[in-house]
This record gives sequence, structure tokens and C-alpha cells, in this order.
Amino acid sequence: MKPITRNTLFYGDNLPILRDHIPDESVDLIYLDPPFNSNRSYNVLFKSESGNDPDSQIQAFDDTWHWGESAEAMYDELTHGQNQDVAGMISALRQFIHENQMMAYLVMMAARLIELHRVLKPTGSLYLHCDPTASHYLKVVLDTIFGAQNFRNEISWKRSDTHNDAKKQFPAITDIILLYSKTSKIIFNVSYTRHTESHINNWFTSIEFPDGTIRKMSKKELETGIIPPGARRFSISDLSSPNPRPNLMFVYKGYPYPAKGWRCTLERMEKLDNEGRLLFPKNKSGRIVLKKYLDELKGIVIGDFWGDITQIRAADAERLGYPTQKPLALLERIIEASSNPGDIVLDPFSGCGTAIAAAQHLGRRWIGIDITHLAIEAHKRRLREHYQIEPGKDYDVIGEPEDLTGAIQLAQDDRYQFQWWALSLIKARPLGGAEGSKVGKKGSDKGIDGVIPFIDDSTKKLKRAIVSVKSGHVNAGMVRDLRGVIERETDAPIGVFLTLEEPTSEMKKEAVSAGFYTSVQWKKQFPRLQIITIEQLLAGAEVKMPPAYGAFKEAERVKKADADQLEMEM
Repeated sequence: MKPITRNTLFYGDNLPILRDHIPDESVDLIYLDPPFNSNRSYNVLFKSESGNDPDSQIQAFDDTWHWGESAEAMYDELTHGQNQDVAGMISALRQFIHENQMMAYLVMMAARLIELHRVLKPTGSLYLHCDPTASHYLKVVLDTIFGAQNFRNEISWKRSDTHNDAKKQFPAITDIILLYSKTSKIIFNVSYTRHTESHINNWFTSIEFPDGTIRKMSKKELETGIIPPGARRFSISDLSSPNPRPNLMFVYKGYPYPAKGWRCTLERMEKLDNEGRLLFPKNKSGRIVLKKYLDELKGIVIGDFWGDITQIRAADAERLGYPTQKPLALLERIIEASSNPGDIVLDPFSGCGTAIAAAQHLGRRWIGIDITHLAIEAHKRRLREHYQIEPGKDYDVIGEPEDLTGAIQLAQDDRYQFQWWALSLIKARPLGGAEGSKVGKKGSDKGIDGVIPFIDDSTKKLKRAIVSVKSGHVNAGMVRDLRGVIERETDAPIGVFLTLEEPTSEMKKEAVSAGFYTSVQWKKQFPRLQIITIEQLLAGAEVKMPPAYGAFKEAERVKKADADQLEMEM
């Protein structure tokens, strides 16, 4: 297996991709936020697969997280594998949980976590983002695969404020992030957050002048934070050891040692003394303390409760409209803590690409894997808009069709993934939403598969180009149906018919007879009904229409001129 030498996006199921493409001990940091519908109640997740239980799965994994043939096969593979600890663990969980969606989820996750453990370097870490409905089971799985001794933290991320709808329980406002390492030789960079004003005023209440004079701050100085020029605020820190240390029980300058000894050696004590960092009480029976200057401190060390990073709000510039999008600051904290510049970051459930974007921003190399073409397109757009890097030139994309033969194969394998991929070629948004819609579940869409929103006049009212995708058996009646929709819908003046097959002459005539849409703002005419083949799209063809946002709202780096014209919330 060859090492991955360039930043890479993979389309497909992450399990075979991990097995076939990612070498042993080649990754420094793994972050994963596996899809699991945490909006459903705890009890519903544990209902039996028999009966008429409602479907609980996010569409990309509609078959994966249900107990069925694939889950049974994976369970059999795990119980007959070489790792007998895993075999015993997963067998015991099945006896307790039984055959349901939760068990299917844990079986599929166990198989993937085995591979993720394999590809992680000895100095590497894994962060698994989940919610409380499954975190306790995932911890058992991780303890078995990584070793309980390599559990580092259970981080609670406060993702939202409390709600007013709590009736039988406290509002759920946190996610769980489980941190495990491969070995004890972990890369870890201590993280800090800014001191709060209350913390500073409660602890840094003394000042020291250049001549060594020390005094307490006045009330006015504490209120304003303004101190005399040259003075330094400081707090004091105990030098007593929390545990008995007989080798550090020494008298220093006549001051007795604490009951359990000092926290530092004699050499360290002398160094601190020479630097003027020790504060000696007037009475020899008192205790020597360490001065900690405010201007030298990086901030407060961040613990395992993260309450300073909120979920993405509707008005936030980084919001892309992706349902499970995590804040960039959250991923940057993880990446900065557990990797160094140039290290490789892997996200095997990469979603809208926040981990990839954070890795790119912080100078890390990256590998992203997702099973939906829509997610891969979101990655590309985000990297293009934020960092001006392009697939092929600056990073590789593996698994997407590169020619007509690949497109035909994708349509045969999964016509809905083909539909999403085709929509991504023209930056269209799937009808009914992105990751939240159901695969293969047609509602009242009347054969319309996607939309491209745009704004085309001074009223700033949203208009749409509506898109129909066909992978085979096309005819003129389908084009007439699309024409009927754009003639009926006042906000949909343009129709786009994407086809894998070549259109017939009757189809072309039907499209031409639909006429033109005249753009008032752009002073230009566009064909009202456009037939575009997949082969033409692969060759660079584009939809003829006013400027549009595409599948997701572009964030932050949208050009101002375009932003003024296309300002909207999708």
C-alpha cells in the first residue's frame, strides 16, 4: 500500500477506503463525527427492527445503521476475527442490546475503529464526536480497541444554551468528544483560553514595581485595570507538593518545608529565587510562594469542559447550511492540541469539511472521506472559496467519475448518488435540503431533483432554476413535464434537464420552443429550458443563468459585489 503524499478527498464508504488506501501508522490525528440521528428519543433508538418503527437514519447511511444483512455480516467478521477482545466485547453487547439500530451502529463503528487504530501513528490521537445516547457504548468499544489505559478525556462541548421545552428532564445542551491515544507517547500541546475579567480581578490583586516594592491594588485600579507605568500584576501560587516527596523536604533560607515537601527541586528553587519570582513572608514560620505575572501567562488552561465555543448560529458568516456543521474554532482547538504543522489529519466522516478546512488553515496535511457526492462538492467549494485551491492542481479527489464511463457505472450502482453527483456538477441544491433529506424517497417534487437559487432584480426576491436529473430512458414527455413546471411556478423561470443519455431531436425541439428568460438586472437573455448531457458537463459546459450560490451558502470569501447581489439565507 503506497503512502498518501498529497492532500486527498475520497468518495465512498470509509471502511474499504481505509483498508485499501491508508497505510499502517501513517496518520497523526483522527477526528470523526459519525452520522447518527440524535434528534430522536433514547427509547426510539432501542426499538426492535420488527414492526412499523419509524426510520431513524440519516439518508447517506440509510441501510448501514439498521440491523440487517450487512450488519449481521459485519458482526460475523468481528466475532471471527483475530482480535478476540473485540469478538468478546461485541458479542456481549449484542446479548445486552439485542438486534436493533443501536447495535447495528456499534457493529459498523467497531469495524471502522479497528481500521482507524491501525492507521494511527504511535504518537497519534483520535477524537470521536458523539452524543450521550451512544457515548457510553462507544467508550466500551474504544476501551477494547485502543486499550482503557489510552483513554485520555471525555470532553463535554456546550453546543447550545438551555431550552424552555424541558418537561421530564434537563435540557440536553452538550455533545461528548472522546479522546483516545494510540500509546502513552502522545502529541499534546496545552491549550489556553483568555482570562476572564472576574478571574483576573479575583486572583491578580497585587502589583510589583521595578524597584521590587509590592502592594495590593486599590479599588479604582481593580475596577479600571489601569496600574502605574512599569508595575506588573501578579498572583501567588503554592509551592507545596500535593503528594509526599521525601527527596524534596529541605529547608530553604531558614523557611521550613511543607508537610509533604516542595513542588520543585533545590536547584529549581534557587533559579526562581535568582529571577525574583519567590515571595518570602516576614515570619520564618510562613510559607514561600511563587509569583505568577499576568503579562507572562498565556491564559487559563483549557480543561475537559468546553463552554466557550458555541454552535454555529443562523447569521454566522461560516454557516454553510449543512445540518451537522461544527464550528471551525472547535476543530482548530482539537487540531492545534493534538498535532503539529505538517502532520496528517484524517476525517473519515468528513461531512461539509470543517476538519479539512481547519487542517488546511493550520498548515496540516489532510485526508477526508465521505460517502456522498454532495459532501465532496461542499469540500471543493469551501477549499476554493476560502483557500483558493483546486482539485487536481492542489489536492487529489479519488472515487468520483472522471469520464462518461465512470458516470454510467455510478448510475448503475446507485442512481441517487448519481443524481447528487450530477447536481454537484452544476452546484445545484438537492430538493428538500442536503444531508437531511431522504435518499430514494420521492414526495411532491414532481420529478424535480434540485434547485439553483439566484436573485435577479432590485426586489431581492429569490428565484430558482429548477433541475431534473435523468440517468436513462429519456423522452420528450419528460422535457414537457419540466416545461410545465417552469411555466406554472412564477419563481422558477429557468429549467435544466440533466441527462446521461443523448437527447432525442424531439426533446431538443421541446426545449427550444420554451423560449427565453430575460434578466432585467443582467440585461441578458437565457434559454428557459436547457438540456445538458453529463458528457457536456464533464467537458466544461455550464448552465446559462444569472450568478448563483449553488448547493450551500458560500461563506466569508464571497466577493463583495456578488454578495451584495446574492445576499440570501438558504
